[in-house]
Amino acid sequence: MSGWRDSLQYHCVTKRWRHLTVWLHVLTSVGWMAQAMALCVLLSVGYGSDVSVRSAATSMAHVLDGRLLGPMADASAFTGIMLAAATPWGFFRNWWVLIKFVITLVQLYLGIFLLSPALTESLTAGPSRVQIAGSGLMASAIAFQGWLSVAKPWGKVRAHHRAPVGTGPRWIFVATVGGGLADLAFALAIGHPMPLLSLTLLVIGLIRRPRWVNGRTARAAVP
Repeated sequence: MSGWRDSLQYHCVTKRWRHLTVWLHVLTSVGWMAQAMALCVLLSVGYGSDVSVRSAATSMAHVLDGRLLGPMADASAFTGIMLAAATPWGFFRNWWVLIKFVITLVQLYLGIFLLSPALTESLTAGPSRVQIAGSGLMASAIAFQGWLSVAKPWGKVRAHHRAPVGTGPRWIFVATVGGGLADLAFALAIGHPMPLLSLTLLVIGLIRRPRWVNGRTARAAVP
């Protein structure tokens, strides 16, 4: 009887931490979208304006990208990938998860290697129409991902039955919440994203995922 109570308590606490991970994912995703919209507005204000307005708008856009948009994007991607790795949703079992995963990777690539360097150049050259359109599309893509999370459309990637998948242990959700918040605080302090802890936990989570998928993690199944 005591063992059954301990197991139930373990599952309840684990479920709470999983819900906290989902909350952090939703919070950072909405933050990412809001900052992308703000970036679009600032670049639009600076486009074609006089030098003083253009300089102020692009400077604010550059700071916004480093202190909020970039860290929010990293935290949103990190928590989303960890939820896919540590829950039965997986990466390639359902179309809505797979599409969200692909969109997130594309957005991170474009943001890191195209949008952020272009923002640095805009400090002297001014914003361009491509930057305005890109930030607007980024916000739209995140909004679409939000709809995917709510509607969960199009069913499974493969129609045939698959064996049940286990859920990760409590520590992975605790680490995800703690690591995501720590990297957000660190980015705010230094002025640009530096998700070292998140990347470390991400590697650990992906390496450990086969144990959860095969149900070998003790007391892993959380309703």
